Amino acid sequence: MTEVFRGTFMRQVLLLGIDLGLILFATIAAFLLRVNIDVSVDKVFALLPYLAFTTGISAVTLLVLGVNCTVWRYSAFSDYSRLLVATAAIVIGAVALGFGFNRLDGVPRSLPILQGLLIPTVLVGARVTRRVLRAFEERSVPVIMDAKGQVSCDTVLVVGLNRLTNLYLQAVAQFAEHRVHVAGLVAENPIYVGNLVGGKRILGSAEELSKLICELEIHGVFVNRVVVSMPLQMLSLKVRSQLNEIEKTSAISVEILTEGLGLTPIAEATNERKTFFEFDAVDHAAFKKQRYLRLRRIVERVGALGMLVLITPFLPALALLIAFDVGMPVVFWQQRPGLNGRPFKLYKFRTMIAAHDENGVRVPDEDRFSAIGRFMRYTRLDELPQLFNILNGEMSFIGPRPLLPIDQPAQTARLHVRPGLTGWAQVMGGRAISPSDKAALDVWYVHNASLAVDLKIIFHTIKMIICGERVDDAAIRGAWSDLERRKICAGSPTTKEACHAGTFARGDESEVVPELM
Repeated sequence: MTEVFRGTFMRQVLLLGIDLGLILFATIAAFLLRVNIDVSVDKVFALLPYLAFTTGISAVTLLVLGVNCTVWRYSAFSDYSRLLVATAAIVIGAVALGFGFNRLDGVPRSLPILQGLLIPTVLVGARVTRRVLRAFEERSVPVIMDAKGQVSCDTVLVVGLNRLTNLYLQAVAQFAEHRVHVAGLVAENPIYVGNLVGGKRILGSAEELSKLICELEIHGVFVNRVVVSMPLQMLSLKVRSQLNEIEKTSAISVEILTEGLGLTPIAEATNERKTFFEFDAVDHAAFKKQRYLRLRRIVERVGALGMLVLITPFLPALALLIAFDVGMPVVFWQQRPGLNGRPFKLYKFRTMIAAHDENGVRVPDEDRFSAIGRFMRYTRLDELPQLFNILNGEMSFIGPRPLLPIDQPAQTARLHVRPGLTGWAQVMGGRAISPSDKAALDVWYVHNASLAVDLKIIFHTIKMIICGERVDDAAIRGAWSDLERRKICAGSPTTKEACHAGTFARGDESEVVPELM
């Protein structure tokens, strides 16, 4: 296990070193372009501090974003998006540090612009090149023949146009290029007819499925499999009838990819019509506020980017302090349920030493904190990496705090909004209140989210950081009263005791579910 860890660590260090080399190459290339390759010793010495700042900021940014953990040959658009975010942080951080050091003396003012253009070009270009080379390698896979020395080939017609369709075409190209022939695609929307996806043409609309199979036979193309890349219930009744008829009256088999991959929707798998939201104690009228939440999402992303720009110059010093205090890595993550229960990785700076000492003995939690760790917890500085979660759209500045899966049932009302860096339950009680009271405050926020409430939470968050956590009994009573008024509390009709027992009504108010924590 140690060897595996060492190998993984060395690979990530190597990838980090390659990225840093590419960033320095792009920066030097930008400098040479700016000075028209008119280089002198004085210009080189003037550039050295800026190169040093660029390297330091790049190392911290790439580590925090996990760029060095990606597998280049399988890189995707999400990886390229992270590289763009990293580039912005690197350039802005290097400029800020350079300006504070010597007001960018000797550094051309247009250098950061050229740098911001060349860095993502070389980083993304290296990854795309590796993907292309990998594709050529995969094409050299030997052809698999049957016992008679013949290549067995299926002719497939793919129904559906979505990401799973694209993944299926890629899988065929990699693993079964000589054994599966994709005759074409069939889209739900006829406006895509004639277009190409993965080099395969969209032959017609799903409503014409039977007709298309007959037309292909005229041209000598005999389909023996129809692959559907979407759940059956998402297809029209006419298309489903055609698929049923094709399977009954011909030798053509119909395969549903989502079923084979275990992606059957919950409602279908359990023979229930209830949707996710119908399980929860949610007043659906409250979701008229969605327009406000969408507008707030835009403001939050801009704010997260601005804050990251401001703190980037200080991140290297903070990372070194944490590494010296509690060791590596400086950032740890935990999987938490987010919006609609979708899991995401929540990032924090480490504030505790390892859970076991060098002899493997468990260290009590109270002994794992250092003075620096306690200070970071008290001031919430350990939460700074969650700005990246906000930028990625996984969290908001304000909302219910994300809980560990063991503390969070799969379906609760508090998951109807994005989890927050701070929230109503946190500022009105924090760690001192019971899980049921915390749940009531969170559900109250889901129903009452507004600009006025959010401003109040921001004010109380600042107050909490300065003065510490305090329990607001009036806010807790108000939350329970509001849940009673909305008939979200279950048990005896409208008694406070029923609410404090931690039970909440389902959407149909006919059953009782456990407390929402």
